[in-house]
Amino acid sequence: MNKLKKIGVSALAGSLVAFSASAADWSISGSAGFEANSVDSRGATTWFQYDSVKISASGTTDNGINVSAMFELDGNSGGAASTKGATSTDRSSFDDQMVSFGTDQLGTLSFWGHGGSTALGAYDDVTPKAYEEVWDIGDAADTLKIDGGGENDMFSYTSPTISGVTLTASHVPTNNDSGTGHYTDFGVKFAPEMVEGLTVYYAQGTQETTATTENDLQTWAVTYAYGPVTVGYQESELDKSGVATDDESESMSIAYSVTEDLTISYGEREYDKDVSQDTNTTKTQKDSGFAVSYTMGGVSIVAQKNSHDNVAGAVAADYDSYALGVSFAF
Repeated sequence: MNKLKKIGVSALAGSLVAFSASAADWSISGSAGFEANSVDSRGATTWFQYDSVKISASGTTDNGINVSAMFELDGNSGGAASTKGATSTDRSSFDDQMVSFGTDQLGTLSFWGHGGSTALGAYDDVTPKAYEEVWDIGDAADTLKIDGGGENDMFSYTSPTISGVTLTASHVPTNNDSGTGHYTDFGVKFAPEMVEGLTVYYAQGTQETTATTENDLQTWAVTYAYGPVTVGYQESELDKSGVATDDESESMSIAYSVTEDLTISYGEREYDKDVSQDTNTTKTQKDSGFAVSYTMGGVSIVAQKNSHDNVAGAVAADYDSYALGVSFAF
């Protein structure tokens, strides 16, 4: 029996017409590589391997509904899948998994069992970069940022693009990752046809933290590409109910494509954690960094150096972080 038929009928509770054997389009893709991360003030260099095999299938039912399914086998020598530098001994995982359905006219509804990005999470840092964000690498806990993240058991929707406008939305009935309440957000991406190279982003979300409190998140950004140069600017804010402090961030960067294979970038970010409504209660964290990436066929080589001052608002917390990696796509 056709396996895509099983996926579609199971996921949609038998509401779809069965696929014919010729309707399914199966694909397998993968990548593998290794990377070194170092933070100079901690005196250690972490080496880890990352690898991924994605298996996907797509097709169209007899009544014109596009259906697709995907799952990923992901291993990481540092620990759990997609966790750089983790210490767990579990070195393989059944990672991303998703089923979606929709039409070209109405858009696509997806259910992510694991690995999906929320609407705001997809736009949390859209400033151009050759590799990672300027706050990354040194942020081992991946917490010094404002974003909607990615959640398990999440519904997401993507609209058709009309006159350069694309709408996205996501909802998590219960936040399984943090153990708190539901999360809901939406995003808008606008690439006006009359201004080639310009893209504007906006997203906002609400995270229920307790039965009576919640966090309101929002971000907006603009990027502009002209020839080989792309520049970007972004602001984000996290408002916490029940307390007099908020988190705010401001980012900007520039990327230059030297050739089709070689890209370099420089970026800066200022992050204010727990800013009082009347006065700053902590120092502003300042991040900056250079990155370079080179791709030749299926081989990619990346390098990055970031600097971090007043990390998490602490005056004495200053250090640099480094990354060097090689990956192979197959």
